[in-house]
Amino acid sequence: MAELRALNHETGSAPVRSLVSSLVHLHLSDIASLRLLAVDPEAGRLGLEHALLDAGLVNELELEHARAHMLNVPEIDAAAFEIDPRALVRLWWRDAARYGVLPLGMASGVLYVASPTPLQQGLEEELRVIADCVVSLVWADKSDIDRRLARENQAHPAATTASGTGEGNGLHLPQPALQDVHALVEVALKELKVWGVQEQVDAANESSGVIKLVNQMVMDAYEQKASDIHIETNQGDDVSRVRFRKDGDLEDYLTLPFSLRAAVVSRIKIMARLDISERRRPQDGKINFNDYVDIKLELRVAVLPTHDNMEDVVLRLLASSRPIPLPQLGFSDRDAAIVQRLTNRPFGLILACGPTGSGKTTTLHSLLAHINTDSRKIWTAEDPIEITQKGLRQLQVNPKIGVTFASAMRAFLRADPDVIMIGEVRDSETAGVCIEASLTGHLVLSTLHTNSASESVIRLLDLGMDAMNFGDSLIGIVAQRLVRSLCPHCCVSRALSHDEYELLVKEYIQGTSLSPEEGHRRLLAAASPAAEGAQSCISVRHAVGCKLCGGRGYKGRLGIYEILENDGDMRRKIQTRAPTSEIFAEASKAGMRTLRQDALEKVVAGQIDLKQARTVYA
Repeated sequence: MAELRALNHETGSAPVRSLVSSLVHLHLSDIASLRLLAVDPEAGRLGLEHALLDAGLVNELELEHARAHMLNVPEIDAAAFEIDPRALVRLWWRDAARYGVLPLGMASGVLYVASPTPLQQGLEEELRVIADCVVSLVWADKSDIDRRLARENQAHPAATTASGTGEGNGLHLPQPALQDVHALVEVALKELKVWGVQEQVDAANESSGVIKLVNQMVMDAYEQKASDIHIETNQGDDVSRVRFRKDGDLEDYLTLPFSLRAAVVSRIKIMARLDISERRRPQDGKINFNDYVDIKLELRVAVLPTHDNMEDVVLRLLASSRPIPLPQLGFSDRDAAIVQRLTNRPFGLILACGPTGSGKTTTLHSLLAHINTDSRKIWTAEDPIEITQKGLRQLQVNPKIGVTFASAMRAFLRADPDVIMIGEVRDSETAGVCIEASLTGHLVLSTLHTNSASESVIRLLDLGMDAMNFGDSLIGIVAQRLVRSLCPHCCVSRALSHDEYELLVKEYIQGTSLSPEEGHRRLLAAASPAAEGAQSCISVRHAVGCKLCGGRGYKGRLGIYEILENDGDMRRKIQTRAPTSEIFAEASKAGMRTLRQDALEKVVAGQIDLKQARTVYA
């Protein structure tokens, strides 16, 4: 109240920077009203600020404005202020709306933010944590801020919409995971216009819209359970395409303006510690995404030069670090019993074969998990180590320093192993060491890039393996494919007509010596219990699409298998170098379900549809 009394005795001298003078200067109150308040005894008891509020001379926001003015806090016009896009890299519209503030710009590493309450205790600190930089608050009118936020949010609705929080799956993703990637593209473009192309590339390892754009792409792929991210750049002004591989199929995710392609590729190269100046040769590397975002995820990076000095990037997400339990792989009861019997053998060679991405490594790790006990010493050599298990001793192959599969195998044999897994048989040297180890009392597991189990036998013999030793060492071969499983929430079942069923039986026995009666018996046995012995109850399902599967009709993937056991006459066929057709015929005669047959059995069991089944053998 002393300030009010002093004002009563002022005679036109220049006002001092006090709360009272600030109120008058800002036209929040007039001198006459303040003088009346100064002689009010009740006002003297309450104190200046409370008296002003109690008398209705100012409201809380006006009082905050006067306090800020008194302390020389800068003021801006929120309605007309031109916002620096770099500020939006730090503080998103969604966060700004939540706190009722307006991001303004960056200068010397400081983020300037407008607030109607710039002196509010804790506000500056909360914004600093979100923006991860120093924050300085200035004053702006609340109504102007609210109108500006409403206008910006209406112009950029995606920037305030959550794209997924990870709730329900145990994930606690950082703030950027809630942003829409299209808003990030817009921010990066605005930033590019401010900094220029070269500066944007050079700043790729500092805070920028491109950094958050790349992080968001990876996090979206992770949340959508994609296995790969494909970034395909094009010449001239053509847009770059970003696609995700989900459940084995590529799906469009985003198109990037041509002006962002260099910055995005450079950012990925920096994260993978690759040479950003090299554009003529392929490069590959790895990214530990946990260094940038709170997600335990590793990325394999392949950068490939294309025409006109462009570069494509493929990132493989290696998120699943635990082995899948054997019953969840998709083996039929019969095949599950066979693989368990094979892995319980004390020594010998087991191969998993199939094209890239068919789940061979996953299958081998599931087999290892089945036999991983305290009584066994298990060594693995992998490139890269995608799945980890407690109890396994795992070695990362690095050919650049001479650590190859073959050299690792020889080192393992000196370390008293019981079980050895080699990531892939790529050459005759590795194949020879694997066969040698399996013949000297070790169980050896490895993978091979072949199309079928019977072809794998011929491939190894063609590598120069001794047929007698190979025939004695081989226990079995698991050939496999991955297909998309039907979404259980929306798939529709349809009973087959007599003619359709007969065609299905013919398709099942094609290429084998099975009779139609045997094919009929096997399909009935694979169908639901209700169909046992009743052809009219055989039905198939097809995809429809719903919200739970994203309208695709499929959810997850399932393994299709054929298992060749090396016993009886099969060993003699291998040792006499019989052709593929004879090996296949012998395996089929012994009861092997081919990839085609396993796929069609899963069709009548309602797990997949005919379209997916035919991708295996068409």
